[in-house]
Amino acid sequence: MLKGRWLHIIVVIVHAASEDKSEELKDSFYEELEVFDHFPKYYMKILLGEFKAKLGKDDIFKPIIGQAILHQDSNENGFRLVNFAISKYLVVKSTKFPHRNIHE
Repeated sequence: MLKGRWLHIIVVIVHAASEDKSEELKDSFYEELEVFDHFPKYYMKILLGEFKAKLGKDDIFKPIIGQAILHQDSNENGFRLVNFAISKYLVVKSTKFPHRNIHE
């Protein structure tokens, strides 16, 4: 946790289970992320990590994931990530802005 005089920032770093792992393991990962509900509302919360998620070009997800999407279809981990982001009022920033081809 980073604290300033007027700003408090909480950074959570995670590593999700890959697509071929069991449903129970994936469910427990997102249950552990429910810790976000216990942080004070006025803190800035940043969630960094490897979510093993492919986010597709689904129109209903555009407000959360943006326009700079690499994949055509989302995988199961992608759906889990978007559902978590929606439930916690988060935005996926890695797909919000276009990247140069070398960084894709």
